[in-house]
Amino acid sequence: MTHLRVRTGVLGLALVAGLVAPATATAAPPAPSSASPGSSSSSVSSAPTVEERRLDGEVPREILRRSGFAGVAPAFARGLDRADSYREARRVVAREGTALWRRAVDRAQGRGPARGDLSRDDDRPLYWARLGMTRELRAWAPGFRLSEERRAALLDGLEQASRGQSDLRLPRGERDEGTRRVLLTGFDPFTLDRDIRISNPSGAAALALDGTVIDTPEGPARVETAVFPVRWRDFADGAVERALRPYLPRVDLFTTVSQGRVGRFDVERTNGAWRGGFADNENVSRTETVPVADPATQPQWTTTTLPYAAITAADTGRFPVYDNTSVTEIPAGATEPVVRPEGPTPGSTARAGGGGDYLSNEIAYRATLLRDRLGLHGTLPGGHVHTPVLLFGAGNTDPATGTVTDPAFVRSRLDIVAQVRAIVAAAVSAPGPDRG
Repeated sequence: MTHLRVRTGVLGLALVAGLVAPATATAAPPAPSSASPGSSSSSVSSAPTVEERRLDGEVPREILRRSGFAGVAPAFARGLDRADSYREARRVVAREGTALWRRAVDRAQGRGPARGDLSRDDDRPLYWARLGMTRELRAWAPGFRLSEERRAALLDGLEQASRGQSDLRLPRGERDEGTRRVLLTGFDPFTLDRDIRISNPSGAAALALDGTVIDTPEGPARVETAVFPVRWRDFADGAVERALRPYLPRVDLFTTVSQGRVGRFDVERTNGAWRGGFADNENVSRTETVPVADPATQPQWTTTTLPYAAITAADTGRFPVYDNTSVTEIPAGATEPVVRPEGPTPGSTARAGGGGDYLSNEIAYRATLLRDRLGLHGTLPGGHVHTPVLLFGAGNTDPATGTVTDPAFVRSRLDIVAQVRAIVAAAVSAPGPDRG
């Protein structure tokens, strides 16, 4: 999910894939807040969000119908209508949010009926079904008083449960002997105003790998996954830290994953503390330093501890895998940004990490900063992997006339997911993190 400027010398998704920022309602950077990451806004409108309004389009309805997920939101609404208290509403939200995540995972992994003719590996039914549920919850008029704060809490609970963030099944006791623990995250589809048909292979990989065990030369590795929204506000509210903090001390390796450039994987060496302003799924833009807790100790850069040399040397699939070291910085004492192909220089100010200045870079920055603040830099391999852009097949590139899927589209997504699995295996099998 990279948006890199031309001046970086590394053509990012917004350029290579021909993507442009959709028409945006650009928001000013938020005023400093005393709320700590993990808190959420208590102001909730009953009107559908920008994301939820896209549900009325023909393509989302077709995706839901052809995947068997069209009934998810109506069934959720009926469950809400039966709730006669806030406590019961919380139970409905937790149960149905988790059920949606498990249903999407089961479909991707071939369990149970497909309930439609879309290929099982498709990540889009989960995204659109979740938006149907949040729209129902936002508009719900219960028979008891529901404050804005409690409705916001229900929405937060639904987001976490339906994204697998409440379903990370790592044992709290001693690790199973010989079994490595891997945490992997993906993202929702994005740039939907350009092409509403878009799928995100990182989200597909999360569904395909959740709860699976990968056999490696060093033994089995159990993978647990979750997905994140493409929204600046969720990241500012601490969604990444809230989801990952309980688990990083208990895993052997983590990787955040997102869609990057055409025709290649990248292991991003360095992440920057800068938001570059590309519009998110709510058509909101942010250009500012990445907002984190304790900004006085916030570094401009964080680095991967993934074994990038071992990953790039392994035969993981049909797409080449690169160790991407380039960043964009404002050098110490200077005022203009410059490209640094070999990484940042001492005292510089970040303007783009290897993964750009969008939410891909930000989740990598936040996850690796959390790793470091937990004192795990020297012991826990972790960082960010960018997948190739998932493209529709020849003759199906026009969103106005194209179909929601085609054989080349499915084949590429399956190949990307398989290669993510192989990259995880290569990383787990490596003797230790490369320090570079």
